[in-house]
Amino acid sequence: MMSMTCHNLDFGTRVRDLVAVGSSSNASFERHSVKNYGKTISEALHKNITRMVYCRQNITRTRVFSTKTSEALLDGVGQRTEPVLDLKKELRSPISLANLFEAVADDLQTLNQNLQSIVGAENPVLMSAAEQIFGAGGKRMRPALVFLVSRATAELVGLKNLTAKHRRLAEIIEMIHTASLIHDDVLDESDMRRGKKSVHQLYGTRVAVLAGDFMFAQSSWYLANLENLEVIKLISQVIKDFASGEIKQASSLFDCDLELEEYLLKSYYKTASLIAASTKGAAIFSGANHSVTEQMYEFGKNLGLSFQVVDDILDFTQSAEQLGKPAGSDIAKGNLTAPVIFALEKEPKLREIIESEFCETGSLDEAIELVKKCGGIERAQELAKEKADLAIKNLQCLPQSTFRFALENMVMFNLERID
Repeated sequence: MMSMTCHNLDFGTRVRDLVAVGSSSNASFERHSVKNYGKTISEALHKNITRMVYCRQNITRTRVFSTKTSEALLDGVGQRTEPVLDLKKELRSPISLANLFEAVADDLQTLNQNLQSIVGAENPVLMSAAEQIFGAGGKRMRPALVFLVSRATAELVGLKNLTAKHRRLAEIIEMIHTASLIHDDVLDESDMRRGKKSVHQLYGTRVAVLAGDFMFAQSSWYLANLENLEVIKLISQVIKDFASGEIKQASSLFDCDLELEEYLLKSYYKTASLIAASTKGAAIFSGANHSVTEQMYEFGKNLGLSFQVVDDILDFTQSAEQLGKPAGSDIAKGNLTAPVIFALEKEPKLREIIESEFCETGSLDEAIELVKKCGGIERAQELAKEKADLAIKNLQCLPQSTFRFALENMVMFNLERID
C-alpha cells in the first residue's frame, strides 16, 4: 500500500505534504448566522464548563527506544494531565455529526460535488470503483477537519474567505483516505466496508489495487499543482507512513510482546499521520505562524490517536451490524490493539490463546471475554481520553469561534462513541 508521511521518526523533524486547488465561494448568510450564534455559545461554555482530570496508573510496560517518536506518542500516557472538557456534565445532549459540521456544511457540499470529477472520468472502471466507496456513507471527517481548521486559522490571521488551495487540500485528503481504505480492505481481506461490499469483492483484487494506486497518483498530481513545497513534503510523508504502518502490523501479528508505544506508532502511521497533515496543511494555507501550524499538527495527531483507540475499543464492544464488519475482527486476525495489550498484562491465559492463533473451537470468544474481564477496555478508554485531553489543549492557540467550538466538539464526539 502506498503512503505519504508528514514526519520522520523524529517528531521534531517534520515534513509537510498534501493539498490541491478547487473553487472557493463566499460564506453564505446562513453560515454567518450560525457562526455568530455558535460563537456566543462557545464563549459561554468556555466560561462555565466544568473541567475534570483523567489520570492513569501504570498504563504500560516500558521499553527503551532511541527515537523521539515513541516518546512523543506516549506523551501524557500514564501521567496526570490538566483539566479538560468534561463530557458527562455540561454538554449532555449527544453530539451529532450534522450539528458538528453545520459550520462548514456548504464547504462539504461543494466537496461532495467535486470528488468524483476530481478522480477523473477517463477510467470508467476505476471511476465506478471509486464511486462505490465515495457513496458508501463515509463521515467526511477528514475534509471537515480541513475546513474547520482552515476557517479557525483564517480568522486568526484576518483572512475572510477560504482559498482555492484550502478546498483542494480537503479534496485530496479525502482521496488519499479513500485510496487507503480500498487497499486496507484488500490487505485485510475484508468483504464489507461501511455496511456495503468492499471494492475488491465487487471488482476483484486487481481492479481494487489499481483503483487505490490511481487515486494516490491523482492526489499526488493535484498536490504538486499546489506548488507549496512544505505541504507537498508533509502529505508525501503520509503516503509513506501508510505503507510503514501496514508493514509494522503485518510483522507483529499474534505477537503478545507488542508494547504500547509500538501500537501507538503503528496507529500514528495508519491513522493519525493523515489527520495531522490535514490540520497542519490547512493552517499553512491560512498563513498562520509556525507555532500555530505546529499546534494544529499536534491536534491532528492526538485526535487521530484517540480516534484509533476508540475504533479498537468498538471492535470489542459493538456488533457486526454497528461496525459494518465482523466484530472482533482485529484480534481474530492477530492484530493486537490497546485493549488486548492492557489485558495481556493481567491474564497469562490470554497469551496462550492468542499464540495458539485460536486453533480451538470457541477460543476466539474466550479471548474476547478475557479482554473485557481483565480491564482491557477500561484502560484503553483512559488512553483515548488522555489523547483527547492533549488535543483539546492544542486548540487553545485559536480564538474563540464557531469553528474552534466545532473542533472541540469533534474531540468529544469521538469519546462519546465509547460512553
